[in-house]
Amino acid sequence: MNFLRSSRQAVSRSAVIDIGSNSVRIVVYEGPSRAPAVIFNEKVAAGLGRGLAIDGRIAPEDATRGIVALRRYALLAKHMDVKTIQCVATAAVRDAANGPDFIAAAAEAGLDIRLLSGEEEAEAAGHGVLSAIPDARGIAVDLGGGSLELAEVSDGRVGRCASFPLGVLRLPALRQDGEQAFERAIRKMLRAAGWPGEGLSGLPLYLVGGSWRALSRLDLELTKDPLAVLDQHTLPRSALRRLIRATKRLSFEELRAIPGMASNRAAALPDAAALLAALVNILDVPEMTVSSSGLREGLLYQALDAETRAQDPLIVAAEFEGRRLARFAPHGRAIADWIAPLFADEGPADSRVRLAASLLSDVAWSANPDFRAERGTEIGLHGNWRSIDIPGRILLARALYAGFGGADAEFPAMGALVAQERLARARQWGLAIRLAQRLTGGVEAPLKASGIVLVEGRLRLSLDAGWHHLAGESVERRLRVLAQALDAKPELVLL
Repeated sequence: MNFLRSSRQAVSRSAVIDIGSNSVRIVVYEGPSRAPAVIFNEKVAAGLGRGLAIDGRIAPEDATRGIVALRRYALLAKHMDVKTIQCVATAAVRDAANGPDFIAAAAEAGLDIRLLSGEEEAEAAGHGVLSAIPDARGIAVDLGGGSLELAEVSDGRVGRCASFPLGVLRLPALRQDGEQAFERAIRKMLRAAGWPGEGLSGLPLYLVGGSWRALSRLDLELTKDPLAVLDQHTLPRSALRRLIRATKRLSFEELRAIPGMASNRAAALPDAAALLAALVNILDVPEMTVSSSGLREGLLYQALDAETRAQDPLIVAAEFEGRRLARFAPHGRAIADWIAPLFADEGPADSRVRLAASLLSDVAWSANPDFRAERGTEIGLHGNWRSIDIPGRILLARALYAGFGGADAEFPAMGALVAQERLARARQWGLAIRLAQRLTGGVEAPLKASGIVLVEGRLRLSLDAGWHHLAGESVERRLRVLAQALDAKPELVLL
């Protein structure tokens, strides 16, 4: 993946309607196809899978709730000018004796439902992980209401896939005979399907689905993580002990009180924790990483051509957001190139975050001047970015905070998550971007008539003939601040 390559910002509006065992959901996306942003997200807890344990059928009242939701979604999508809709059904409709009747009723609402097999569901979840974590290598584990899907992900591809009747609605019955019997039953299921098999033991898990996210939300609460972002939150194997203890010790009311915890997810936490513990033991898992992208994002990703898939989702999203909020014609790549000579020694991972910061260097100008730095921090830390880990978010936020003039002492203390030297480097990026923005007034042309380099302990800013008047007190002041951060002496050269 070449993140420095400019991407075509093809913008479209699409939707995925996901008919699951717990809920019926619509998500509407808008933006570049490689990194679309969610503009509408709604679900109805239809509980289509509840009746299957009783008589193998979707209960009439649950089917009615689901069809009412689908009619609403079809009408909304039409008036939202959604160009493409993918409507898929998974385990509940797949396994129910009256599943075909449900699909026929949905067709009357104008929706063409694709019934996914278990393997297709697993494959889509695997592609969802790859869409957000292109270098993922391990097993995508998608826990839904009716089933559990496993998909091998490596080298940008999805390998072996499997589906098991281990959704959260089915787990209580399996756990009635105790944890050892529960794990033996799961081990037997996986072994019958050839899992883990050769090369699939000892790999990390990528956790997909609302129940896993709820479990990770509990972990963030227990550890008091200073940056409570679920996407790419990593849990070591040892975290399972505290999670299992917490699900046994805390009441439903206490679990439900955790910020962002839905009632149905809180109720399923003990079962989800027990299943994860069993999988970790069976597959000999060293660590787990949360993926906020799953089946729905995987379906969108599968529809892309190879060239679009190869684009860097972080850079595509940052470029789109920077373009949307820029005061003038956006030129974040030109800023990145202009400041690059100052950071020639850094590795590809940091260069990528620096490029993202440059692309976002104008996004907070519409904020109140007293809060621009805070706005930049918020965008960096909590933006809907893909393919960036927690340290990367912090570095991006640190650069934007400095770029919008934040006082150093007030940046959130996150030294436990990122080394101080990397935070210092991100601050230098921000100060360099801030100098570029002040020198140019936010437009691109002056960058072509100027340059900045570090030479023998001097930070040299040069201006071509005809552009000398760009120099001024504010430019020289920002040059001095950047020079101090780089442990250099400022030097202004008029060519």
